[in-house]
Amino acid sequence: MWLLRAPGVYRPRADTRLLVEAIREAALPRGAHVLDVGTGTGVLAVAAARSGAAEVTAVDVSRRAVLTAYLNTRMRRLPVRVERGDVQDPSETRQFDVILSNPPYVPSEQPRPPERGGARSWDAGSDGRAVLDPLCVRSARLLAPRGTLLIVHSALCGVERTLTRLRRSGLKASVVARRAERFGPVLRARAGLLEARGIIEPGQRHEQLVVIRGDRPEPLEGPEACGDGT
Repeated sequence: MWLLRAPGVYRPRADTRLLVEAIREAALPRGAHVLDVGTGTGVLAVAAARSGAAEVTAVDVSRRAVLTAYLNTRMRRLPVRVERGDVQDPSETRQFDVILSNPPYVPSEQPRPPERGGARSWDAGSDGRAVLDPLCVRSARLLAPRGTLLIVHSALCGVERTLTRLRRSGLKASVVARRAERFGPVLRARAGLLEARGIIEPGQRHEQLVVIRGDRPEPLEGPEACGDGT
């Protein structure tokens, strides 16, 4: 897929491609309202719209990403609305049938993600979960009943932790896709740091990418909703 990309906006890579494949295999319900968190170039928004979504809301904290996604979706005349913002905004009260995200997840030297620059597309604090953890909690609240979350990240920052977070938030969660990939430039540059922290084995230069799916159950109605059978 040919896409415009402004300087500093995340270039779609293997993790993006894996999530796009998962979107197609998930067979999103036609007419779905979709939220793409951390849209970057807008590639996931494009994939969702082409898969039959009625409307896609694409959000990103980067002004350059917002402009890039706007241009990429507008030139294709797709039903995509692009906004600058963060899924953690407490004023957000809309609910969505599908939420998609390829968030920052690379462990870094700093305990918090950077506030500006291209690195905030991948740097996610010392354990790589500074964005993932709140995203899991907030996404569960933004999903409509029977809604679906699809999120991609590296196993280096903890697959079980993501599954646990989603399940504690009330979602049914499972891994739906995996793919082994050699380290890209960022992880190669940080291999020594990751070895020192015990995140990777000495000499390891590959990671496993995973797509995790979370489904919100339909609310119970009638006697079962009471929990006591009365």
